[in-house]
Amino acid sequence: MVRPDEEEGAAVGPGHPPAIGYLPVPGEAPAGKVSAETQNGPKAGSLALNAVSRDSPKETSGALDRPKTPPAPEEETQAWLLPRGPGEETPGAEDTLVPRTALSPRRFVVLLIFSLYSLVNAFQWIQYSIISNVFENFYNVSSLHIDWLSMVYMLAYVPLIFPATWLLDTRGLRLTALLGSGLNCLGAWIKCGSVQQHLFWVTMMGQCLCSVAQVFILGLPSHIASVWFGPKEVSTACATAVLGNQLGTAVGFLLPPVLVPNTQNNTELLACNISIMFYGTSAVATLLFILTVIAFKEKPQYPPSQAQAVLQDSPPEKYSYVKSIRNLFKNTPFVLLLVTYGIMTGAFYSVSTLLNQMILTYYEGEEVNAGRIGLTLVLAGMVGSILCGLWLDYTKTYKHTTLTVYISSFVGMVIFTFTLDLGHIIIVFVTGGLLGFFMTGYLPLGFEFAVEITYPESEGTSSGLLNAAAQIFGIFFTLAQGRLTSAYGPQAGNIFLCIWMFVGIILTALIKSDLKRHNINKGITNGDIKAVPVDSPTDQESKTILMSKQSELAI
Repeated sequence: MVRPDEEEGAAVGPGHPPAIGYLPVPGEAPAGKVSAETQNGPKAGSLALNAVSRDSPKETSGALDRPKTPPAPEEETQAWLLPRGPGEETPGAEDTLVPRTALSPRRFVVLLIFSLYSLVNAFQWIQYSIISNVFENFYNVSSLHIDWLSMVYMLAYVPLIFPATWLLDTRGLRLTALLGSGLNCLGAWIKCGSVQQHLFWVTMMGQCLCSVAQVFILGLPSHIASVWFGPKEVSTACATAVLGNQLGTAVGFLLPPVLVPNTQNNTELLACNISIMFYGTSAVATLLFILTVIAFKEKPQYPPSQAQAVLQDSPPEKYSYVKSIRNLFKNTPFVLLLVTYGIMTGAFYSVSTLLNQMILTYYEGEEVNAGRIGLTLVLAGMVGSILCGLWLDYTKTYKHTTLTVYISSFVGMVIFTFTLDLGHIIIVFVTGGLLGFFMTGYLPLGFEFAVEITYPESEGTSSGLLNAAAQIFGIFFTLAQGRLTSAYGPQAGNIFLCIWMFVGIILTALIKSDLKRHNINKGITNGDIKAVPVDSPTDQESKTILMSKQSELAI
């Protein structure tokens, strides 16, 4: 990948159209009198989208003879111009190339479709665990077999994350989305053929396909947010994309206990109820796959931010996936975040998988309430995710927010651990909601913090590695906590998680916050030093224009 200070602009000869994503700018305009046009319209001394300064009548009349560049009908467009400095002119630059950014209304459609099929995938992850005792009796298998229906999601992710992120980086967003949605749909239909007591292996095969689909889903939120959304909404968009997965977990906690009640004495009724759940999931997954094929696009016509404009301008041949991985592992703050994110998210996976067993240990016959407690945990986390995303977009205080949420999650886990056995299930609802608000709310924070400290490396690669760490810790925590819960009770297993979360707090405090992507966008809008390609006909050499805050004040 090419950093902003290394990027060069390609020269454009007379009579040739400008490069895609750039607008022609007359070179005679004094740089000190030209500023970027806002979306609300040009101001005095500003540059219109056809690159004409309102302060220069000569340029205005000359520009009228040239064809204008009309904005795309679907786009809200912005043009960015960086002058050299006060009173300076670009020497002989008659066709300066200026990056054009735009916000496409289609971004909301892409985000919605992704969130919905991510929801279905998460639902299929947790639909067995929340009624584990029902499936144990139906398939005549042990609790460990049912736990593996959840852990297979974590196990499949680790070896497949590298080919999946390579595919995202080299073949693009649309193909990755189609694979995620398509495999999710196929796995759901295979499960429909497993509703007989001797066909546990068929339901496991369907769950394995869904777990492979998850590999092409979990790494996309930050990538979709960066490629489609502007700098003032990117964190909220990422939180919303993560929200879909969380909502799927919430629905997975709520619906299975209702659709498949514990009817041990009537196996035929139980099989019928399981069929209804499986066929309903398949129908929804099929509809979402069709929508993905129709409406999911690779990227908008114009980049939504200057940071994306810089990345999209980088020559593809200069990108190396292996080098990108090496760069990430050489980045000490990212490695620390990798471990801390793995601990927090792995703990969430473990609690979600074993929640039914923990609740039924102290509250027998409360399968439905166990699902409702899980629902409360995730719904509270969804609120936390959105609030954290909005807060990051407003303040950009990534490390402070991440550390605060981490500490709050630890406190919530301690409270949940020592109030679980009080005998009042309403208390578990309250403490579960408190735990979920912070623990689940942390998920988009990790994604966005990683993108900031690793820019300009691929968002899909950094997110994929974070999720791989989460799956590894999730398998370890689920097995260890499950063993401790069986031997010593739920409290011992929860204390085990509390110790690891405390370690995560210490490591989070050691992360150095270097917000590289934010600095790029802030530099463009506030006038910090950043780069834009320029063509100078006098020397036919690409130059980089630098603008300081002093030059913006001069404007």
